[in-house]
Amino acid sequence: MPIKTNVMRMLQTAGVPFDVYMFDPKDQVDAVSVAGFIHEPVEQVFKTLVTQAPTQTHSFDHFVFVIPADASLDLKKAAKAAGVKSLEMLPLKQLLPLTGYIHGGCSPIGMKKPFPTFIEETAQLFDTICISGGKIGVTLKINPERLAAFIEAPFVPLTKDESC
Repeated sequence: MPIKTNVMRMLQTAGVPFDVYMFDPKDQVDAVSVAGFIHEPVEQVFKTLVTQAPTQTHSFDHFVFVIPADASLDLKKAAKAAGVKSLEMLPLKQLLPLTGYIHGGCSPIGMKKPFPTFIEETAQLFDTICISGGKIGVTLKINPERLAAFIEAPFVPLTKDESC
C-alpha cells in the first residue's frame, strides 16, 4: 500500500486534485535534488521555508514562504509581504517542534498550526507545481491556484533577483 500522508488526506477531504511522486531521496533532501528525482523542471518544484519575526513581547511571529527550488528567499521582499519590519530564517532545530515537519519534508499544508503563508508569484506561470507531501520522499504535483486557495496564500514576489 502506498504511503498516505496527512497532507494528502487533507487535500482529498477538500476535493483538491493532486498527483503523487514517491522516490528514494538518497540522503539528498534539497528541492533541486527532488526535481531530478521526479523528473520535473526545477522551476516548477517549490520548497517551503519558515521564518520568524521578533515581536515587542520578545516572542516571534512565524511566516511560511513557498518559492522555486533553485531560488533564494529575499528576506526584505518577504518581510514586506508579511507586513513586518524584518524576518530571519527559523533555526533548523525549531522546525519540527513548531511545524511538525522535518527538514526536507516540510509542506505548506498541515502544519501543527496555520501560519500566514505566501507563494512566489512565478508559480502562477505553471499549470502545476510540485510541493512536499509532508514526508521526505513524497512530493505532490498540484495546481498553484488550487493550492493558494486551499492554504489562503497570496502570490507575491519573494525571491532574490539572481540576474544581477
